[in-house]
Amino acid sequence: MGTIKENYQIMFTTYPDVVTINQLKEMLGIGVTLAYRLVKNNIICGFKVGREYKIPKANVIGYLTKQNQI
Repeated sequence: MGTIKENYQIMFTTYPDVVTINQLKEMLGIGVTLAYRLVKNNIICGFKVGREYKIPKANVIGYLTKQNQI
C-alpha cells in the first residue's frame, strides 16, 4: 500500500473528510459497539463534538494501512 496521502485519494471517496461513528462502522463493516470501542480507546483517533464523535477519514485510512503491514 502507498502512503496515507496516496490512499486518501483512492479510498472511501464517497465519505466526507470527517466521519461519524455510523459512517465509521459502514466503512469498516463492523458493529456500532466495536466502532465506539476503537475510538474511545484511541485505536482510531477521533474527537468528541457535543454528543457525537468525529473521526478524520485520514485516521481511518491510517488504521487500515497499519493493520495490513507485515
